Amino acid sequence: MKIQTLTVGLSVRHPQYGLGTVKTISEQTAEIRFNDAVRTVEPDLSGLEPAEPNIKVTGLEQPLKDFVESTIEKVIERLGVEKPDAVVSELGARWHKGKVVLHPSDPTLQTKEVPLEVFFHKVVGVRNQLRVLEQKINAHAALTDGDKVEMQQYISRCYGSLTTFNVLFKDKEGQFSSKAE
Repeated sequence: MKIQTLTVGLSVRHPQYGLGTVKTISEQTAEIRFNDAVRTVEPDLSGLEPAEPNIKVTGLEQPLKDFVESTIEKVIERLGVEKPDAVVSELGARWHKGKVVLHPSDPTLQTKEVPLEVFFHKVVGVRNQLRVLEQKINAHAALTDGDKVEMQQYISRCYGSLTTFNVLFKDKEGQFSSKAE
């Protein structure tokens, strides 16, 4: 293993000393903490190998920052996670910069204020999780059609309970509906 490929914190495997973690790196040697001691090793001559998978990207002309950001974007997209600013775009314009205010019946208790963007993000999160649940139920191999219909009815009732929040949505297609789709 070349000294240039080492980084502090990298897990490595030595043929004699076993697993270790790189602590410091100099021009020709590295201090590595193994189970029994910290040892100074010459990576080029010692048979040192990475203890974890590595990736080598060749032929890629792109700043690392851009590569990492695009990878993260793809992962977020595949997981179906929405960015907070994407959710806010679904919020009706009249509600932007608004707030939800909860007043307890006991006047000695403090009022709770929540920015509407934060509240709306949570409402949309519930909607998205219900959609995922619907998909999982419909695709489940072990459930009978009757079981799927029964569970779908529970989800429809949840949507019905959440229709109160439809007033927050800018577009009708994002709103809750208790009707089966």
